Amino acid sequence: MNSRQQIKELQKEITQSIIGQEMVVERLLIALLADGNVLMEGLPGLAKTRAIKTLSKHIESDFRRIQFTPDLLPSDVTGSDVYFSEGGGGKFRFQPGPIFGHLILADEINRAPAKVQAALLEAMEERQVTVSGKTHILPDLFMVLATQNPVEQEGTYPLPEAQKDRFLMHVFIHHPSDESELAILRLVREEESAKGVPTQTVPLPQEAVFAAREEVRAVKTTEVIERYMVDLISATRQPSRYNDKLATWIHVGASPRGTLALDRTSRAHAWLQGRDHVLPDDVRAVAHDCLRHRLILSYDASAEGVSADKVIDEILREVAVA
Repeated sequence: MNSRQQIKELQKEITQSIIGQEMVVERLLIALLADGNVLMEGLPGLAKTRAIKTLSKHIESDFRRIQFTPDLLPSDVTGSDVYFSEGGGGKFRFQPGPIFGHLILADEINRAPAKVQAALLEAMEERQVTVSGKTHILPDLFMVLATQNPVEQEGTYPLPEAQKDRFLMHVFIHHPSDESELAILRLVREEESAKGVPTQTVPLPQEAVFAAREEVRAVKTTEVIERYMVDLISATRQPSRYNDKLATWIHVGASPRGTLALDRTSRAHAWLQGRDHVLPDDVRAVAHDCLRHRLILSYDASAEGVSADKVIDEILREVAVA
């Protein structure tokens, strides 16, 4: 099988385990192909953790889970220098933390204070960790998949804007349809009946992921599409150029990371559709996931109950392809 067929087969296998969340599975694969991090948000019980664990099970990877809690320390994430005594003497050696894996599940990331969340910044952006003045390089396959709960905000800490900006995509998970929920019921019943029975899963080699990424990077983007992506980001920074409604809704627009996110994810989306070039529809398909966490809305927007998704809808209506 070629790279696209392998990734599509991976998508099919994950979708069989995560029923009714096809869009979420697609977004996870887009982030994997675009070499980015994902923030997943949804109510309890909507398979956020299951989706991430299923992805790790089907890829040749070292999966690490970090349960974020209020008493977590930065060294619990990055690791620390530990003193080892040897032959009457001793020396400090670096003991890697759970961040030194391939797929990192940061479960309920907003339950840890800012100093712990900040410990992820260097790893998410530069793929390295600095401890005691020494830099340690992370693996080539590295992806942070964080989850957070939009309710039960007691004892939580809002993610800093600098950290949210380092997530390539912010994906919402919604309730499945009734038919999907019926299929979930039957799937879980089958899994409970099969407990203890060994299952044979052949994970996708990392080399296949790297090969797919090379093909995604080769997907062509015309100057018209590039200008369209820049115009979308520009509309978040200078909304008054389009209409007064946008100007009252947006307090701070997206950073250049927003443009880069649109470029990388739209190419991955086009590649998954079997094309070697990006269309405006590819950009529009990923715009909400790339931008909703990069916009800071005004007080007026909050007072009117306007969401980031509604603002993005308005931007997509106003900004035309040149």
